[in-house]
Amino acid sequence: MSGRRIGIVMMSAIGDAVHVLPVVTALKRHEPSCRIVWVLQPGPASLVRGHPAVDEIIAYDARRGFRGMLDVRRALAAESLDLLIDLQVYAKASLITALAPAPVKLGFDRRRARDLNWLVTTRRIPPHAPQHVQDQYFEFLAALGVSAAPVEWNLGPWPEERERQRALVAPLGRPLATLVIGASHPEKEWSPDRWAAVNDALVERWGLVPVLAGGSSDRERDTERDIVSRARHRPPSTLGISLRDLVLLIDASQLVISLDTGPLHMAVALDRPVVSLMGYNNPKRVGPYRRFHDLIVDAYGDPGEEYPVSLAHRYGRMPRIQVSDVLSRIEHWAATYRAAAQRRS
Repeated sequence: MSGRRIGIVMMSAIGDAVHVLPVVTALKRHEPSCRIVWVLQPGPASLVRGHPAVDEIIAYDARRGFRGMLDVRRALAAESLDLLIDLQVYAKASLITALAPAPVKLGFDRRRARDLNWLVTTRRIPPHAPQHVQDQYFEFLAALGVSAAPVEWNLGPWPEERERQRALVAPLGRPLATLVIGASHPEKEWSPDRWAAVNDALVERWGLVPVLAGGSSDRERDTERDIVSRARHRPPSTLGISLRDLVLLIDASQLVISLDTGPLHMAVALDRPVVSLMGYNNPKRVGPYRRFHDLIVDAYGDPGEEYPVSLAHRYGRMPRIQVSDVLSRIEHWAATYRAAAQRRS
């Protein structure tokens, strides 16, 4: 791989972008002279920009449609890639992979390649049983003879961000608990009255300062208003802050409580204990990777069920999560993780 110029196609989804970080970190660790170029949409690009293993980000603007894809093709052509790694199997990624000039295009095996993705790659990784998304991406490293160990995200905060972090968290108070209250799919969400009850318990039982976090969609803003109106202790809100600021917030937190969404994986990458509220997606496939499994609130499985790793969704599960379920995980966090979190902060 000496001197090799590598393109990465993984354009969307914050959580998936976080999962790709150990891949690019391993590639750069294996061969520091390689050049890594990553095609990303603007949202996840704002999270990745500045990462020490990523030499160039090529932004794909979906609003420009096919013209946006041609813009990406021209930018990739200027890179003279030796290898393109297609980690995303949906139609837009497949089209960009097809358009990209590269002699080798490595993708998923035919069974896992959706939207005819296998037709646009020149080589494919071997078939594999379903496993965690992070391990699935590591299959590409294995195909290239690159070790994934040690698993390193290097998400930050970077040295130049420390002053900004201090300015961000100083008005909020300490010790912080970040509550990620919004997700991209309604089936992943939890009711505001239960969030409010958890908020109050964090203040009254554990002396934490809960901070609401997430995006700025209408649903998230509605949830924010409902939580604030129901809570005895009004939580500060950071909804809509940039992804890099969210990194800074999570890094400064002793505890994160998150729905099944990108910030959950950001917390894992930053080694911050995270209580994961899972119901719609399979935790064995998209839950926290190798860390904090003892803090998962699993509404995906039925009591005592030994379900396999799968892509299957389960609907109507999140209402099963009771406030007491979350409080019991927080109690476990306090007994198991809090002392280390206090030393770190």
